[in-house]
Amino acid sequence: MAKVLIIYAHQEPRSLNGSLKNLAVEELSKQGCNVTMSDLYAMQFEPKATRNDIIGSLHNSEHFDYGVESWEAYKRRCLASDLIEEQRKVQEAELVIFQFPLYWFSMPAIMKGWMDRVLVQGFAHNFPQCYDDGLLKNKLALLSFTTGGDEEMFSKGGVSGDIRYLLWPMQHGIMHFCGFKVLAPQICFAPEYVSEEKRKEMLTSWAQRLKTIWEEKPINCTPEWYFK
Repeated sequence: MAKVLIIYAHQEPRSLNGSLKNLAVEELSKQGCNVTMSDLYAMQFEPKATRNDIIGSLHNSEHFDYGVESWEAYKRRCLASDLIEEQRKVQEAELVIFQFPLYWFSMPAIMKGWMDRVLVQGFAHNFPQCYDDGLLKNKLALLSFTTGGDEEMFSKGGVSGDIRYLLWPMQHGIMHFCGFKVLAPQICFAPEYVSEEKRKEMLTSWAQRLKTIWEEKPINCTPEWYFK
């Protein structure tokens, strides 16, 4: 039984993001997958990386360095309980799907906070164990998101530039750095500005893709994929 984790960041359950998330749960469950979800807004997940993430004494009480302190706390099993729980979910998953709306050419702050707090050194990476040797290298990751602009705006000649440029920091700088094998993104362009029929097509396309998701090969995580 394959295990899937969905990290979901949207405030409105009836949004297209909500429908895409529900569809993933439904389709993957039908396949016999064990699907777990972290609904970040519903959980009121804390996005700020602070001293509160460290239980007990600090490694260096004179100068607080979050990267160092979270690493040391991970080694001592002294991270906050919500982080330990999210790390457990990631550790058990074979595929992690991130479902979100694109905010300012990136992910929502609550999801970025999840990355900052959960994917700490020692758990997700430990230089030189990064990129192809990252500590999560036996797992798949997929970004599924909606945009405000249409596909033409995010083309190479469009006003927003090639959508792949925006994927570089998220897919390469975070996912690949931690070792994930990255599947091609699922992008729904400008759902607020298209017809209901077009939105249904977006859902159908996602459902069809999920039926064969385990047969997909990861993208080639090199600069050429993003900037060719």
